[in-house]
Amino acid sequence: MKRTRLAAVIGAAALAAAGLGAGVAIAASHSPGQGSSVPSTASATGGYSYYRSMMGTLYSGSSGSMMGTSTDPGKVMGALFAGAPGPRVSAAAAARLGNAVPAGATVNRAARRITFSGTSARITVLASPAGAPDETFRIAGMVNPAITVKAGAQVSIEVINADPDTAHGLVITARGGAASWMPMMTSSPSFAGSALWFLGNPTSAGMHQATLSFTATTPGHYAYLCPVPGHAQKGMTGSFTVS
Repeated sequence: MKRTRLAAVIGAAALAAAGLGAGVAIAASHSPGQGSSVPSTASATGGYSYYRSMMGTLYSGSSGSMMGTSTDPGKVMGALFAGAPGPRVSAAAAARLGNAVPAGATVNRAARRITFSGTSARITVLASPAGAPDETFRIAGMVNPAITVKAGAQVSIEVINADPDTAHGLVITARGGAASWMPMMTSSPSFAGSALWFLGNPTSAGMHQATLSFTATTPGHYAYLCPVPGHAQKGMTGSFTVS
């Protein structure tokens, strides 16, 4: 990929992260049970300053040194935003959450399916964790399981980037979105609040965590996928059904 195109991809992602698009870690609330949360006002304010400074660095002429020789958008974005503000979780906590069966869910491991029959669904998703195939999600100990929720359900998805050197995110969108190389530019969220565009690399402070929340208003067949360029095409996607 040409460096100018890569800079444009990262610039667009940074604008979304700064609050001009649909959310990133800085705007998300911490999920219950994970310790103290970062107040949303402080997070949004600090996050805007951080992402604006990253945008300035990216386009100040020094972007080449920050990008190094990589032309992989996920790796560049992961490194660039590793120090971004927002909640973190430890590797041990992330592993536990990625294997936990969600409350109120029925799990069929043979079919790799999770079904929620109630009015709410709380899900934890690990992005590209150790021990799993590269560019996949782990949910309830399964790789890219199919998820079904009831129409009108309040859905909360906690996303943790467990990949040591690549940015990841999650968006609920039309099933065809997985065919796009750059979903963060071409795929619209199917529900208000159903997009987390990316999280930076883990650091010694922990793994970046953010929670997206939305109402599954319209029955149909959708997909959850990583919107970082190229990731959904590599298999970082699963089905999301509203029944």
